[in-house]
Amino acid sequence: MYQNMKNRWLGLTEKVTYPRSALRPLVLLASLIVISACGGGGGSSRAAPAPPPPAPPPAPTTAQMNAGSLLASQATFGMSFQGIETIAQTGHQAWLDSQFASPVTRHTPVVDTLVARRNAGEFASFEQNVEFLIYFRRFGWWHNTVTAADVVRQRVAFALSEIFVVSDNVDALIINPYALTNYYDMLLANSFGNYRDLLKDVALHPAMGIYLSHVNNRKTDPANNTFPDENFAREVMQLFSIGLFELNINGSVQTDNTGRPIATYGNDEIREFAKMFTGLSYGGFGASFGNPNPVFQAPMTMFDAFHEPGEKRLLNGVVVPTGQTGDQDIDAAIDNLFNHPNVGPFIGKQLIQRLVTSNPSSAYVERVARVFNGDVSGVRGDMQAVVRAILLDPEASNPSTPARAGKLREPIVRVVSMMRQFNATSTDGFYFNTGFYLQQVLRQHPGSSPSVFNFFQPVHSPAGELADTGLVAPEFQITTSTTIANMTNVVDFAVNADFVVDAPEPPFGKVTLDMSDYVALAGDVDALLDRLNVVVLSGTLRDPTRQAIRGVLVDIGDLSFRAQTAIYLFLVSPDYAVQG
Repeated sequence: MYQNMKNRWLGLTEKVTYPRSALRPLVLLASLIVISACGGGGGSSRAAPAPPPPAPPPAPTTAQMNAGSLLASQATFGMSFQGIETIAQTGHQAWLDSQFASPVTRHTPVVDTLVARRNAGEFASFEQNVEFLIYFRRFGWWHNTVTAADVVRQRVAFALSEIFVVSDNVDALIINPYALTNYYDMLLANSFGNYRDLLKDVALHPAMGIYLSHVNNRKTDPANNTFPDENFAREVMQLFSIGLFELNINGSVQTDNTGRPIATYGNDEIREFAKMFTGLSYGGFGASFGNPNPVFQAPMTMFDAFHEPGEKRLLNGVVVPTGQTGDQDIDAAIDNLFNHPNVGPFIGKQLIQRLVTSNPSSAYVERVARVFNGDVSGVRGDMQAVVRAILLDPEASNPSTPARAGKLREPIVRVVSMMRQFNATSTDGFYFNTGFYLQQVLRQHPGSSPSVFNFFQPVHSPAGELADTGLVAPEFQITTSTTIANMTNVVDFAVNADFVVDAPEPPFGKVTLDMSDYVALAGDVDALLDRLNVVVLSGTLRDPTRQAIRGVLVDIGDLSFRAQTAIYLFLVSPDYAVQG
């Protein structure tokens, strides 16, 4: 699949028009430690000499660096050479343990700071109306995603945001900077927690209540012929937990004796789950049912007078008895979904797709599903264990069928990776970016999906070689010749000019890439290529690509421009577009 994806990518690039500043390279492309000891004072006896300091650990081998780089590409938004070196020296297991223990870098404090700065009048000259606040959620996402130390948690939360989707294409969620910020913080907090807690927090979050319309959802009213809204009830099953069809533990679909897939639920179950989630409204001070004013800093609150009473029949024959409170009903609904055998393979496979490969083997899915089920630890739904299993699985680093391995890198992941790999710096220490330009040209921005089905679906297979071989490539659903050309332009602007920061003019800081380490290496073309091969490609640079890029670089005398050109060509190459 790795080569098939590259072939698909090359086919789409045939119509690409490149920026003027990139034409030249594209046309050409057709330590000693000194120890000193001091003597003691006078007298007949002398103090024993201090022991020498421990020898520094040996430098990681190229193979260890490439393995560390591959883990970084799967587990994070990308890391610099120094960060990859830390992984290689620490070891994958120990490094992941340190990441699991890292405190959460939440986005809400960033928005708090921006709101305070706004209230102090700092942004007054740029404000035309209250809609200026819509920038703050995006400012916070970019700043934390580029700078946070808990790099694995930030990457996993992004993956979760593409499964448990809410979007700022709803007015109530775009105008309040805390709406999606608080929702994203909830995903961050649950990334290494338990799936049951995650599912319940998703169900009770006011942003989800607005997006899938179960906030202020009333019980049945026979007199007015009204019934509970079924939107959330449908999607919590289809997208957030069990999927459309019964699955085997390895992710394969179960069929009946006629060969047809067995449905997990029907309209009856949707109606019953809709009843379970009635009676919820915004929480916070002075909460009341029907309150039209969102409160995003607190979970939704149950108001039993508006909750559907009576018995409810859920999945797999579970009957919820009459007489329970609304909160008890919600717990029963969450438990019914959480304990369904589909959840492990359904959620596990999607996380593998978002982090490692679009087409995991059935054995890979089964191993991860068994970890979700608690077969080893005895704890069902342990997200930390699931993430560990995904990233440390043999198939993640050494796939048994290389032809099926790999995934197309998401546009936003490519942009953030570029910033982290090349130590982006900001003149004022804050990484302002609204992301609206990137959303327009790349068709993606976190928290801005066009629907609850994300930017692309996990079963998408582009027509042609991939579809003919039965493989999926979800990210190709937003990939066209136009978006490839636009990504090339974004990389060109970042490397050869000023980084694209979609924000108003100063006082907002200017963000640029720091390529000084690569300029220092540029006198030795092969050393420069070797370094970029580790950082950008995890050692997967193909020889034809290497020779083509090398042929360009040797004709460039200016070392700064040579380094810039090398970085540019690596970042727009098919070798990089597909994460191997």
